[in-house]
Amino acid sequence: MTGDLHVIRAGLQTTVQDLGRWGFQAAGVPVAGPMDPFSHRLANLLVGNPINAATLEITLIGPELEFVVPATIAVCGAEFDITAGGSPVPMGTSVHLARGTRLQFGRRRAGARAYLAIAGGVQTPPVLRSRATHVVSAMGGFEGRALLAGDRLPVQATPSLEAIRRASGLTLPASGRARLRLLPGPQADWFDAAAHKALASVSFRVSPRSNRMGYRLEGPPLARERTEEAISAPLAFGAVQVPAAGEPILLMADRQTAGGYPQIASVIAADWPIAGQLAPGDFIEFAFCTRHDAASALIARERPLLRVADNAPRA
Repeated sequence: MTGDLHVIRAGLQTTVQDLGRWGFQAAGVPVAGPMDPFSHRLANLLVGNPINAATLEITLIGPELEFVVPATIAVCGAEFDITAGGSPVPMGTSVHLARGTRLQFGRRRAGARAYLAIAGGVQTPPVLRSRATHVVSAMGGFEGRALLAGDRLPVQATPSLEAIRRASGLTLPASGRARLRLLPGPQADWFDAAAHKALASVSFRVSPRSNRMGYRLEGPPLARERTEEAISAPLAFGAVQVPAAGEPILLMADRQTAGGYPQIASVIAADWPIAGQLAPGDFIEFAFCTRHDAASALIARERPLLRVADNAPRA
């Protein structure tokens, strides 16, 4: 049985996201998807969904939602005070909600983005094989935009599933500071030693001009040794581009498919979820690592998900 999830209050920016619109970058279609893919996948596993099922990505200020049908949910990522029908809802645990229950997101305690998974997934129509919202192109999700009060999302009614505690999740420490590890980018040799030293030794502040496309980083300019523009090349999540003025940009989920700014470095995949939990005003410290360290870090990041997957319920 399907029913509606009624948006009573939308919050700052709540969007439908799955793991992204892969396979169309050559045609200029951005990937989109979650800013924190770890928490998105963890929430899905806790309610028995495939990891690519559509969740709600909730940014900074959360919504109030009414479940018109009974549903099983889990919330992972940024820590919020959450209540269902007035009772506290624990983070990282599957919880069954009766028909008519209102889920309210209150004070945010840490991190920037939470992921609400609903057993069966959010059932908005796929666009190019994905339900991910890309707001700039008005593609996917719910009418290609962030949710508004009064919206009704299609979801499945589900029986109660046994609650499962999550493996250790990921939230940004309350200090608002994160350490991200780097590998050299394809144009690393375009920059002098001073630029590389500055990148790895100075705290950069996430600018208020940042969004899901990328974080503009405030700090010392990174000077180039080569002044010509690079040939446009594919862009990945975590790439650190440097425009001519020297202000680095950390590319995120809604990045364009290709660009010509030289890429001095790339954030390793294990640290993408940490980057996804940053908000304007937070600080980043970068550190270069080896490829071996990057692979080891990714294995360590994935192990908690494997443990949850081995014991997860099936919707």
